[in-house]
Amino acid sequence: MRRTFIVGCPRSGTTIVQAMLARHPEVATLPETAFFEHLYGELHWRWRDHGVPHRRRRAVEMGFARRHGRHVLQQLQGRLGGGDVAVPLRLAGCIERFVGLLDDYAAAGGHSMWIEKTPNHLLYIPEIERHVPDARFVHVIRDGLDVVASIADANLHYDDNHGFGGGAKLWAQRWNRATNLHGRQVGKPNHHFVFLDDFVADTPREWRRLCEALALDPGAPLAEACARPIADLADEPWKRHAIQGNLRAPQSKAHTLFGPGLLDWLSQRLVSIEPLRQRCREADNDDAPASPGGFSPPRAKASVRAAPRTTGPV
Repeated sequence: MRRTFIVGCPRSGTTIVQAMLARHPEVATLPETAFFEHLYGELHWRWRDHGVPHRRRRAVEMGFARRHGRHVLQQLQGRLGGGDVAVPLRLAGCIERFVGLLDDYAAAGGHSMWIEKTPNHLLYIPEIERHVPDARFVHVIRDGLDVVASIADANLHYDDNHGFGGGAKLWAQRWNRATNLHGRQVGKPNHHFVFLDDFVADTPREWRRLCEALALDPGAPLAEACARPIADLADEPWKRHAIQGNLRAPQSKAHTLFGPGLLDWLSQRLVSIEPLRQRCREADNDDAPASPGGFSPPRAKASVRAAPRTTGPV
């Protein structure tokens, strides 16, 4: 079983990349689990939010899972048919159970790969690699100004949005932090980078690169739309246009939402993605010519698969 994590700063395009991959016949996926985020905690400190101290968690240092992380695993186990088996107490056991549940879920549907997409798992890559050494990562990167504006727009339009508050200053700092974390993984063979603007501008080429990085057949017939539930629109209505897996150019909201003063401040504070893009291109060393025409991969009829009843490892 091939195991893949999609990561990135929130509102960078991770959902549309997940939904496009979910149309591939070899891929199984599911809604965000935030599993490692809940298992290890320290989200605000890992983002390096201003004034947030590092709290030592002796239980975690000794290898014990946080209570909330175990609760999240218990819920996931119930959704994926793992039964009422007791959740392990230790981190390693919880992660083994998590991987086993997703392995069984994918295998029961006849898939050779599962994809878990939680943007904040970018902050937990060392822990994931330690416990899932064969994991692959897809990093989705979008221009910082567009990310901050998209977050501000979601915060304005949706109540109970679970984490888009904090303002432009906080999210500019977080986006810079995400760019730094992406950069640490450049050149590693199990890490692939998708720049959203490149994906939109030349989808055939970027789709081929993505599939080849994940050892997927880029010419396999795709479903007309993503038929698997990858988001709960009651809780995440801002994902409505992304979950079908049909790529379209995102609209920048920055000049509509932000005045000249804030735009100027952001232009000075947000790091450019161009050095990171150049490093990725050099590491990738892909000089293949771009494919002509629009994105028109082979099509297969969409099908809806019910979540199988499986049993995860004890």
